Amino acid sequence: MIKRFIIAIILLGLVGGGLVGFNLFRDRMIADFFANMPVQPLTVSTVEAEGQTWQPALTAIGTVNAIQGVDLTVEAAGVVQEILFESNSRVEAGQMLLRLDDRVQTADVEAARTQQDLDRVNLTRARELQGRGVATSSSLDAAEAAAQASEAQLARATALMEQRQLSAPFGGTIGLPRVDLGQYISPGTVVATLQDLDMMRVDFSLPEQNLPVLSLGQPLHVRFEDQGAVFDGEITGINPRVDPASRMVALRGTIRNSGDDVSLTPGQFVRVQIDLPVEENIIALPHTAVVNSLYGDYAYVVRPRENDPEQLEARQVFVQLGRRSGDRVEVREGISPGDTIVSAGQNRLSNGAPVVIDNTVNPMVRAEALTE
Repeated sequence: MIKRFIIAIILLGLVGGGLVGFNLFRDRMIADFFANMPVQPLTVSTVEAEGQTWQPALTAIGTVNAIQGVDLTVEAAGVVQEILFESNSRVEAGQMLLRLDDRVQTADVEAARTQQDLDRVNLTRARELQGRGVATSSSLDAAEAAAQASEAQLARATALMEQRQLSAPFGGTIGLPRVDLGQYISPGTVVATLQDLDMMRVDFSLPEQNLPVLSLGQPLHVRFEDQGAVFDGEITGINPRVDPASRMVALRGTIRNSGDDVSLTPGQFVRVQIDLPVEENIIALPHTAVVNSLYGDYAYVVRPRENDPEQLEARQVFVQLGRRSGDRVEVREGISPGDTIVSAGQNRLSNGAPVVIDNTVNPMVRAEALTE
């Protein structure tokens, strides 16, 4: 009995030892397999770093207004008798737009003109009598004073009548009428808005650090947020005072409107770009080639592997970035001319990972081809 029990224990020990040994052997073989398994190269797109012409620019957000624009109102109270314009029509400077009931003022003008004619006749008669020696000097002085007074009364009556007429102060496009025929209006009531849309101005602000590179007459470009149309203009005003609260300086540019279907409208939100002098031999990369992290900005440079020159690998290189313009960013340190930089597919990369270059799927190449 004891002998059988000992044999059973020995058999169990052999089986358990075999199972443990098999598991250890299996784990070691699996580890060796994965350790020696070749790493599959990752497909990436690349661009070559090279010195290029760099167009630095300043960007800002601006608001468009007409170079001349006013809300038209009348100078006197009265009832609207005539509306002489249509909405969104072109009007010329001095064109009458609205007339109030001016029957009383017209009558006053006629009375003043009649009195002026009478005083002029009396003045002529007084001068003739003075020449004959019949009239006295005081009579001539009184006639001259009466003629001057009647002339002033006529000018006053004419001015009062003209106050009941609204004329365009300059040529432009007039908006919707805000009054109706027969409506009683008073001074300050807005009749319509008049905007000269041929020339526009854009108001924007830039940080005070940019003041040294700003000057009157400097070219600028204005575009909408969601459209490709670009309007060219120039800086026509720089505020001589920096806002102490925001440390921003206010600027104004003048732009000629296109006048076609895509045109600037007063009050519109636009993006402003000011071109600075062109620089040569600047290394700039697409934004997609640079990775931003908490440890710094870096890019992947594709180089031959040291122990296998035929195999390419991606090496992580930290870079110092500079200015940005459009879809490119300036690289001041870390990249040398001629380096091959990963521009797409770096999200799966790690330092030293093998790569294969396939630029047929390069989004930057496609964008440039579409542009051409």
